[in-house]
Amino acid sequence: MTLRVLGIDPGLTRCGVGVVDVEPNRTATLVHVRVIKTPPELELERRLLAIAEEIAAVLDEYQPNAVAIERMFAQHNVRTVMGTAQASGVALHLAASRGLAVGLHTPSEVKAAVTGYGSADKRQVGSMVARVLRLEKIPGPADAADALAIALCHAWKGPARSGAASSLTPAQEAWRLAEKSAAARRLSS
Repeated sequence: MTLRVLGIDPGLTRCGVGVVDVEPNRTATLVHVRVIKTPPELELERRLLAIAEEIAAVLDEYQPNAVAIERMFAQHNVRTVMGTAQASGVALHLAASRGLAVGLHTPSEVKAAVTGYGSADKRQVGSMVARVLRLEKIPGPADAADALAIALCHAWKGPARSGAASSLTPAQEAWRLAEKSAAARRLSS
């Protein structure tokens, strides 16, 4: 059975949204991608409303089975963190209101899932997204490629689904091993 995932790279100025279909054998196909933009001079509540309306439209049109959102990470710019958190909250609310499962994934998890390397740069992530989805060019801007990478990470994260091939790609295997190693370090500390 095909799994359809909406990936969201939250942001107040630019919010990437990407929908992918992933087959039981883990092959993926692009369904939709775009970047929601809101102008900084617009009132905060209007910006959040615009993001909510756009995400709701994607949810309604493409009917994903799950939603994946980039998890907040430490950053020194409080204003950026607040905007990202607010956009994430909007996405979480919309997913919950539709009864959809939500996965939160850190940037390093996403990079490891897609490239096999948790410190990959934006270009490497974009290149792998294009390769995995068999696209002629990297989706742009970077927020679009990131949203697709988040969706792929979520779809690949769980154990192979019934009927799925048991072998993982090198990137998936590296990510699985990195996850196990991190869990072992947490348990031993």
